Amino acid sequence: MTQSDKLMTTDLVALDADLGRTKEEVIGSLARLVADAGRADADGLAADAMEREGKAATGLPGGFAIPHCRSAAVSQASLAFARLDPTVDFGAKDGPADLVFLIAAAADGDADHLKLLTQLARALVRKDFLASLRSATSREEIVALVDEVLAPKPAADKPAAAAATTGAVATGATAADASATGSAAPAKAPAPAKEGAGAPAASGENNLIVGVTACPTGIAHTYMAADSLVNAGKERGLDVRIETQGSGAVEPLPADVIKDAAAVIFATDVGVKERERFAGLPVIESGVKRAINEPDVMLDEALAAAKNPNARRVQGGAAEANAEAEGAQLGWGKRIQQALMTGVSYMIPFVAAGGLLIALSFLFGGYGIALAPDCTSLPARASGMDPATCATYKSNAELILATNSLTSMPAGFAAYLGAVLNAIGGAAFTFLVPALSGYIAYSLAGRPGIAPGFAGGAISVALGAGFIGGLVTGLIAGFVALWISSFKVPRWLAGLMPVVIIPLLATFVTGALMYMLLGRPLAAITDGLTNTLNGMSGGSAIVLGAVLGLMMGFDLGGPVNKAAYLFATTGLQAQTDASFHIMAAVMASGMVPPLALALATTVRKKLFTPAEVENGRTAWLLGASFISEGAIPFAAADPLRVIPSMMAGSAVTGALCMALGVGSRAPHGGIFVFFAITNVLGFIVAILAGMLVAAAIVLALKQAGHNRARAEAKTVDAR
Repeated sequence: MTQSDKLMTTDLVALDADLGRTKEEVIGSLARLVADAGRADADGLAADAMEREGKAATGLPGGFAIPHCRSAAVSQASLAFARLDPTVDFGAKDGPADLVFLIAAAADGDADHLKLLTQLARALVRKDFLASLRSATSREEIVALVDEVLAPKPAADKPAAAAATTGAVATGATAADASATGSAAPAKAPAPAKEGAGAPAASGENNLIVGVTACPTGIAHTYMAADSLVNAGKERGLDVRIETQGSGAVEPLPADVIKDAAAVIFATDVGVKERERFAGLPVIESGVKRAINEPDVMLDEALAAAKNPNARRVQGGAAEANAEAEGAQLGWGKRIQQALMTGVSYMIPFVAAGGLLIALSFLFGGYGIALAPDCTSLPARASGMDPATCATYKSNAELILATNSLTSMPAGFAAYLGAVLNAIGGAAFTFLVPALSGYIAYSLAGRPGIAPGFAGGAISVALGAGFIGGLVTGLIAGFVALWISSFKVPRWLAGLMPVVIIPLLATFVTGALMYMLLGRPLAAITDGLTNTLNGMSGGSAIVLGAVLGLMMGFDLGGPVNKAAYLFATTGLQAQTDASFHIMAAVMASGMVPPLALALATTVRKKLFTPAEVENGRTAWLLGASFISEGAIPFAAADPLRVIPSMMAGSAVTGALCMALGVGSRAPHGGIFVFFAITNVLGFIVAILAGMLVAAAIVLALKQAGHNRARAEAKTVDAR
């Protein structure tokens, strides 16, 4: 690497310098050092670094700070360093900082530079490295220290005395590196616990803790947090494995490691990628800096959660939890599946908010609030409104809000409140398909995919292609945006790519394909599906209910369960009797698994572990609220007995809902939205029947397994 290619040169170092009294002044001064070296625009770099500073302070315990950012203003990845006199407050709990590194990464920085920057961040958790920076007498010595971290010499080249001095630190770094990439660190005898830290782990307990660290930039805090947790675990005899979801390639933790873990720690300032892999594990969550500041406290909390049957757990499907994580090497089939599930998960809040508000509007204003106004009725004529004007309103809710009149509905404040709730819920529902499409594209292409995905979803609604069109536009927008992002462009254009060029071109391609080629065929498919559902009755409707029930009971919140839920909730937009019946069948059958297991653990406690009995008490409320994930701990522990039992019970409930003509205008809420259920008695009967069937089957299978184990034990004793 030539002098001009190095991340740090002597021109980027300021020793014992007065760079100001605030972090804004210090960051500005360091940005000017980088700019004077011809590597960045000073104002742009300082602005981007301060924007990142606004998300979370970069001062850390030990008297140092690492302001950092990825910026289009940076033309070459660089490190600027200052040893301050006087010190400046960067937000650390233990006081101001005297050592400051400004990490400046280019917006399109290559993987090699990002890897070097993360190596520096990890070195900053080493006390000997900080001490060397404080005792250095020249800028050349600072650069040499940093170069040694970024490109360490082979161990054989180091003097024996130096190796002896730094051996403990090198060992810790090795363990951290191994853990953070998902591989096991070499086994070592645990060091004595630090004074004031948590007690060493007791032998015989499950001492495996897994975790994920991630920060918005993915350069510094992500890796420092991982090392802090791993090193704290080593000192206490814990096996801590951390997955770093940073700017570089992510190497996921192996599925068998996650399966064997006692608990998981999420120390992140952004969302955890593929969170469902950890489904069922007790979870401790915090911002990424807490793992750097308080690793021992977080490990104590994780160990306590592992022993607490009521501890909060990661939600997700049992099937997903057992799926092998493949990270960046995922096949396209798996990536598409994950993208679809991402779209559904982001869509559900719109469904829940909009659907429940619409259901509440019926409670206050009656079901007639959503019907078209009868412009020939006596109240309408008495209001003096022209029938032609009245006919322009699509619903009584619109009429009430537009005229501020209650004459077209039973008079009273309740009707007006119902109209307000209906309008708000309807507005939320309009984002259902665009959100589905937008976040499918986001999952495939990141932020550049959001705009074309949302636009494609809106076009799908306008053309009548519905949720099927939303699925298609999300995939098209995501793949087109991903393809365009792979273009090699000049550096001056790179900064515009994610915010202008990619959204512009991907939105045009997605919209053009819908209007010119795909819109009408997809609308025809949607109309055909709607007409088929509306025409279902008798045996065909019962079979559909049973199939939906099987899907809801299969993976308890996983892809199959969510596919059935998506089918039901998107159908609610049609506001037909068939769509209400399907929604009722899906919601009721989704309530069965946790309720059935709650009943089973109450009736035959001896067939379940103490932790399962405790989870069973919680499952009563979860089931009543339509939270199928309440059954996940049971399914994860004994899938071959639990899952088939739950599928059978859910199928019975789904079929009965269809047979009894049960309908639901609410997409969620379980028994607590009874006011939005038609034939409430049939709804309860269907749930009770499925609950009894599922509980009976799981108890029979558990008893059979218990008897078999007892017989085998007697055979062994006889021998």
